[in-house]
Amino acid sequence: MKHHSYHITHLISCLLLLSLMFPLRAEAADEVMQLTLAECIAMARRQSVDAAVALGELKAAYWQWRSYRADLLPEVSFSATVPSYNKRYTSYQQADGGLSFVRNDYIGLSGSLFVTQKIWPTGGTLSVESSLDFLHQSGGGGGSNQLMSLPVAVTLSQPLFGVNHVKWNRRIEPLRYREAKARFLTETEQVAMQAINLFFNLLLAGEQVGIAEQNLQTAEKLYEVAQAKRKMGTISENDVLQMRLNTLSARSSLTDAESVRQARQFALRSFLNVEADIEPVIPSASMSGASSDIASSSSVFGGFPAESFRLDYEEVLRHALENNAFATTMRRRQLEADYSVASARAARQSINLYAQLGYTGTGTTVGGAYRDLLSKEVIQVGFSIPILDWGKRKGQRRMAESNREIVQGQLRQQAQEFRQNIFVLTEQFNNQAEQLRIACEADTIARRRYNTNVETFKIGSISTLELSDAQTAKDEARRNRILQLFNYWYYYYQLRSIALWDFMKGEAIDAEFEKIIK
Repeated sequence: MKHHSYHITHLISCLLLLSLMFPLRAEAADEVMQLTLAECIAMARRQSVDAAVALGELKAAYWQWRSYRADLLPEVSFSATVPSYNKRYTSYQQADGGLSFVRNDYIGLSGSLFVTQKIWPTGGTLSVESSLDFLHQSGGGGGSNQLMSLPVAVTLSQPLFGVNHVKWNRRIEPLRYREAKARFLTETEQVAMQAINLFFNLLLAGEQVGIAEQNLQTAEKLYEVAQAKRKMGTISENDVLQMRLNTLSARSSLTDAESVRQARQFALRSFLNVEADIEPVIPSASMSGASSDIASSSSVFGGFPAESFRLDYEEVLRHALENNAFATTMRRRQLEADYSVASARAARQSINLYAQLGYTGTGTTVGGAYRDLLSKEVIQVGFSIPILDWGKRKGQRRMAESNREIVQGQLRQQAQEFRQNIFVLTEQFNNQAEQLRIACEADTIARRRYNTNVETFKIGSISTLELSDAQTAKDEARRNRILQLFNYWYYYYQLRSIALWDFMKGEAIDAEFEKIIK
């Protein structure tokens, strides 16, 4: 019994705990966060997955750049063998030419210190080496010690008449890193564009729910009016049935609109990585001639009047050519094509110079190995020239030249498309302010017309068909106003992402890359 009562008490405790938790969770789920367009963009740049991906790509490019820079600096390395033990028979050639086998039994120790530096003007490698080798050979007399020193040796390895890979990399790699930084800024702006898209999608879905709720309320009232008129005999049964169908259609539209809003709510929350529901705030706009309830006296978000802010194509193009990754990519691709041609031409022959100058000594002690040093000189020139390759190298050279011509043609075409895209976007943005003003005024007129038709229908002066047409025009004008406002901001951020220029502040879009990477 005690055991059974313990389980009951434990079950009651769990139920009380769950009853306390569920209200908290329900309250958290009902939390709503009002979000302006500026806040949405800032949040997306700070914590969205797309922003994290862009940062990861920038870090990869940064460390590639650091590796390239380190490759140009002197490299210090130390290598050693401690120890090497060998006990075996090896062949030995005697003075008369005969061979015999002798037994070797020795321990060896060695250590070398190298300093290596690439010579970028010539493409060669210069190194300084210092080493010491120790050998203890066992024998019948108790063994002997031998040491060989190399206090210093300078070695030059230089390819002759070949392509200078280091020099080409010094021209290409800085462009590659600059391109990565510009691409990161562009991708950050594209994150803002994605945030704008999702923000207005949710905003439009919310407006659609509001429209559907208003239409349902109006349809229910008009259906009641139609029933009353039918009893008085002022309208036909067909009109009453049409009003009933309008009510059912409005209720169905509301259900669909709420489903769409929930889906777009989830999409924006996932993109911004937030838990609370988001209520988007309509960006304000100052439009001459627009209704005061649609457009406030404040300027468009960001601080400029929509009807007076215009962009000049030449200015946008100049900033784009200076800042966008596209211009840097064109120069890099041209250099890479030239590099491929130079490498193919240099592959016709291979001539290498190897020279080493230094001092060396031997002895039975460390001090003795560094006394009475003798010079060590090695000079070697090797070459490889193909005599018959059946046109293989010529084909490789011609293929590299053909690829360069293809790249040049592609770059000319892409440059033309780049300029055309900027021109079209600039014109669309400059025209969008007028489109937005027209949409605001059309929304006001459509709503007034609909309200007038509702009152007119109540007194029996218009048909249900005319009322339905007015409602459709009202809804379409409301949606179009939001869409035109979306287009305005989307065009603007498209131009920002291309030019990497803040046209409102008149300054370049930049970032503290060192702090961002760290």
